Amino acid sequence: MRVSVFGLGYVGCVSAACLASMGHEVVGVDVNQVKVDLVNDGKAPVVEERIGELIAEVVRTGALRATDDVREAIMDSEVSLVCVGTPSEPNGSLCTTYLERVTEQIGAALAEGAKQGGRHTVVFRSTMLPGTCLNLLVPILEKYVGGTAGVDVGVAVNPEFLREGTSVRDFFDPPKTVIGELDPASGDAVAALYDGLPGEVFRVPVPTAEAIKYADNAFHGLKIGFANELGAVCQALGVDSHQVMDVFLADRKLNISPAYLRPGFAFGGSCLPKDLRSLVYAAQRADVSVPILAHVLPSNSDHLQRAVELVERTGKRRVGLFGLSFKPGTDDLRESPLVELAERLFGKGYDLRIHDANVSLSRLIGANREYIETRLPHLAQLLADSVDEVLEHAEVCLVGTRDPAVLSALPHGDDGPVLIDLIRLPDAEARRTEPGYVGLAW
Repeated sequence: MRVSVFGLGYVGCVSAACLASMGHEVVGVDVNQVKVDLVNDGKAPVVEERIGELIAEVVRTGALRATDDVREAIMDSEVSLVCVGTPSEPNGSLCTTYLERVTEQIGAALAEGAKQGGRHTVVFRSTMLPGTCLNLLVPILEKYVGGTAGVDVGVAVNPEFLREGTSVRDFFDPPKTVIGELDPASGDAVAALYDGLPGEVFRVPVPTAEAIKYADNAFHGLKIGFANELGAVCQALGVDSHQVMDVFLADRKLNISPAYLRPGFAFGGSCLPKDLRSLVYAAQRADVSVPILAHVLPSNSDHLQRAVELVERTGKRRVGLFGLSFKPGTDDLRESPLVELAERLFGKGYDLRIHDANVSLSRLIGANREYIETRLPHLAQLLADSVDEVLEHAEVCLVGTRDPAVLSALPHGDDGPVLIDLIRLPDAEARRTEPGYVGLAW
């Protein structure tokens, strides 16, 4: 394919050189004449493993050249990759100035008739927040082109997952390829660029592609911070942190896995809250600052509060809650987030009914009975014996269980109560279009 790459920094330079080495005809575009001259001389404008020899080779064969002329680049390409920077503003917001400027330039070049033949596809590779492409860049492009995105001009978002220092390696062996497509033809154009590369290809809506890069980088930062904080605590307690992490990393079932990485309700139970408190306390006693670990429980509490606020927004007073134990299939109520939710709603004066098939006062003994009597003494009044009893009572239903009896009884459409989904129901995707359905974090 004939490709133009806008921005010859790390991402653009590596993308241009690697695409050229795959057989594409690539022209790099940059406002910095020094970068343009370096590329045309077969030299890399960035310091990066393998990039120098790669650029020398593809320039020598004529597969890559550079220019500062936007119109020329558009005329000589069918796909444009936008790889300009999106730095932080002083207040932390994203600077989109360079994105907007390049989009205007590409749109103006297309409007001048510089592109002959088939439809041109503009692919944004820069990191940008969800909504930036559709709400900011597409209107700019349509204004300058004088046409409709997805019809007269293709648009896609294609985030990169290149690490400085290993970016050439990462390009040819990507963990995944993400294509946010405005329409199938736009996605096809991007997919063709990477044909032959390993790794799974995800073709998703444009905002999803924008968000994925942030999910990745936020988690990477969280992992680094977690490891460093845990290391500091271990050091203070006289423990070899690397031995601890070697064993931690060996667990591919729960630790390094998809486990616990699906948005849902708050966590609870007899282990996680208690152990986090103990660890943070030990760190404080050792004068070790652990802001990430110290804020896990407050974050969890804030997430639970979101459910309370969803109920408050309905303006309704009769509430039903399905589920009470901290984990499905048990009657364990110790530090259950659903118990905490019930407490908060009851304390605010809501008329509450609860059903959990695994929780029955007559069966609860020992710690569970004591827990209820201490934490939720009015539970006997609130428990309902059947799903129907809760549904008949409630104007708002919170669903915190996947009990088949509950799932099969939940109404559809606008005939029943407002449904607040705490667990992402199996049919959540279909329900999202129904009036009265509210997902906690989706």
